[in-house]
Amino acid sequence: MKSVVVVESPAKAKTINRYLGNDYIVLASYGHIRDLPSKNGSVDPDHDFKMVWEMQDRAKNKVNEILKAVKGADQLLLATDPDREGEAISWHVQQVLNEKKALVGKEVKRIVFHEITKGAIQNAIQHPREIDKKLVSAYLARRALDYLVGFTLSPVLWRKLPGARSAGRVQSVALRLIVEREQEIEAFITQEYWSIEAALLNAAGQAYKARLTHLHGKKLDKLALKTEVDAQAACAAIRSRSFLIGEVEKKQVKRNPAAPFTTSTLQQEAARKLGFSASRTMQVAQRLYEGVEIQGGLTGLITYMRTDSIAISNEAITEMRQHIDSVYGSKYLPSSPRVFKSKSKNAQEAHEAVRPTSVLRRPEDVRAYLDDSHYKLYELIWKRTVASQMETALFDQVGVDILSEDRQVILRATGSTMTFDGFMRLYLEGKDDASGDEDEERLLPPLTEGEAAPIQQVTPNQHFTQPPPRYSEASLVKKLEELGIGRPSTYASIIQVLQDRDYVQLEKRQFIPAERGRLVTSFLTNFFKRYVEYDFTANLEEQLDDISNGAVAWKEVLTQFWGSFKQTTDSTQSLTMTEVIDSLEKDLSHHLFHGDEASRVCPQCQKGRLSLKLSRYGAFLGCSDYPECKYTKPLSGDTPEGEGDEPPIVQDEPKVIGHDPDTGEEITLRKGPYGPYLQWGEAKASPDKEKQKKGKASAGKPKRVALPAGFNPESVTFETAMALKALPKTVGPHPDTGEIMSISIGRFGPYVKCGSTFASIPKSEDMFAITLERAAELVTQKQNKPASGRSFGRKKANKSE
Repeated sequence: MKSVVVVESPAKAKTINRYLGNDYIVLASYGHIRDLPSKNGSVDPDHDFKMVWEMQDRAKNKVNEILKAVKGADQLLLATDPDREGEAISWHVQQVLNEKKALVGKEVKRIVFHEITKGAIQNAIQHPREIDKKLVSAYLARRALDYLVGFTLSPVLWRKLPGARSAGRVQSVALRLIVEREQEIEAFITQEYWSIEAALLNAAGQAYKARLTHLHGKKLDKLALKTEVDAQAACAAIRSRSFLIGEVEKKQVKRNPAAPFTTSTLQQEAARKLGFSASRTMQVAQRLYEGVEIQGGLTGLITYMRTDSIAISNEAITEMRQHIDSVYGSKYLPSSPRVFKSKSKNAQEAHEAVRPTSVLRRPEDVRAYLDDSHYKLYELIWKRTVASQMETALFDQVGVDILSEDRQVILRATGSTMTFDGFMRLYLEGKDDASGDEDEERLLPPLTEGEAAPIQQVTPNQHFTQPPPRYSEASLVKKLEELGIGRPSTYASIIQVLQDRDYVQLEKRQFIPAERGRLVTSFLTNFFKRYVEYDFTANLEEQLDDISNGAVAWKEVLTQFWGSFKQTTDSTQSLTMTEVIDSLEKDLSHHLFHGDEASRVCPQCQKGRLSLKLSRYGAFLGCSDYPECKYTKPLSGDTPEGEGDEPPIVQDEPKVIGHDPDTGEEITLRKGPYGPYLQWGEAKASPDKEKQKKGKASAGKPKRVALPAGFNPESVTFETAMALKALPKTVGPHPDTGEIMSISIGRFGPYVKCGSTFASIPKSEDMFAITLERAAELVTQKQNKPASGRSFGRKKANKSE
């Protein structure tokens, strides 16, 4: 029987083709073959949410290939990815082929597998099923919701908030998280506080340290000692007393390994340990899943990387336990396998965790077949998976209260000793913040209850409270998952959209909201508050999960949502620009004017009052006495890109960055009509102005270097300036072709050049930190990127989120 197998990507098709005989033809759909057209009316709420699908030219060739193959076959096997999007792609393929009468008399089945191995694929073929209509319904509901929100809310933004780019069901909520965290940081008031540490000796003369916990019979909280005077008084109270060892508390503490990776925990850990963006993690994982060349054949190295599950198959666990026993010894092997239960409410999408297809393929064994990025991510997945089935780590913890004779002052000494490393021999989960009690890492010498505890030294330590940290990619993904907002498989595209829209900037791996992002969040929270509330978005996500479980009809969810959303949208039509500006100004007053009325006085005329203004280019501050006074000031980082009816932008004075050690010229940061740039020295008069006009003499022109797109001018340092001056920077030869690769900046941002190939460097990556391996990877991706399929992959499917 001749069978046609349809998968998503050509790489996956190539790998699977190795495992099937001549009776199978494996073809790729290149992601989604159709989507909702980007125009009004693609989803019609007035006609039972009828959806209009469009197949563009890029997909037609792929569909024609499938059509031609199906005509000569007896069976169609839909083998797209094992998740909601994969189910939708299979459904689209079947729908299109049915419309073309190509499936008459043909058997159509859906097969799923979570790893691209011969056994998994053969098992899937032996156990086919029908397309899951509940999963397809959940996809339709999600796609319709994202379309209705995007194509209804975005035009409101364009009309009422010029300069705004778009809004989305999940995107806008993620932006709100980043903006509100920044507002917390700005509103944070630093407080001084002191802690007291004492150095002591035990009976054998061995030193240890303890901290003050009780003073004058009362327990001290963190901010109890507010000033140096308080601290010195506490030190005097300690020095004036004798101390004895109180009860010595000893206990054994167990530490269990982290569960295997889900999509979101993989993104978080790759960000912490490897510095990967969420999108880069998914790109690298996709390649590991689809297969890499090993000894002449494509081999899938990991299971499917879009999953909420932390479960592992019994076969994989057995293989891991045998490996642990043979390599690390029986003491590292628990008496029974560890069982991890998924917290996902959506059983349909709870498959296996992300794991190696075989732990016998150790990272060092496949190192020669992987580039640097793929090796690092594979090693991370391999170690996390194996460690999850290893023995518990054990610690001996000791805690001792050191008491003054009158019990008015108490010091506390704590320590911890690892007695068995267990899983920590192989792997330890990273942390978002270095928040831990350093005392727990200390070792204490032997101490006996009742023995004297002579004080050797008392040291007061000054501290200042710190604001909450900005979100990193890892902590933002973690927060979104905690709140139940979005799906782990869409986080990478959501984060990318926020950066592409210039709503946020990623600096030193932390998100900082741009002015445009602040304005959009303020507008939405003022006029669409319900739809950017965390609970509302999370509840809507639960409803989508309920659809995939068959608990609720998808059009019922759309009906409930659309009624109130349309009413809210319609109510904004009557909003005047004055109402919008007044609302934004009130909400952002502290940020724009630092809560100080004096800062609103026009610095040019000293009479007018600065206020927020909106033009077709975006928002800026302007004098209320316009046109008599034409002073305007751009919002930080969001300079309007032209002049219309609004007064021209008055540029701030050049900012001195430093002096070039080679030329002695002053380096200044300036703002030009095309954005901020660096300039070396000043323009010099040319004796031959005619030649200069014709470009034949440039001696009088100072050196200028534009800042990369999205680069925050406020973060420019002398080191940054000198690094930009050195561009183009040679990275080295491409490992495959030997062509020299270099890094430079063009009109569309930083890029890697290799011969005639120009590969863009993602905004989320530091162009100055690009390694030879990463540069080669970007060039190879650009060279191998198929012309078709770009608009039909997951990124487009999730774009409106």
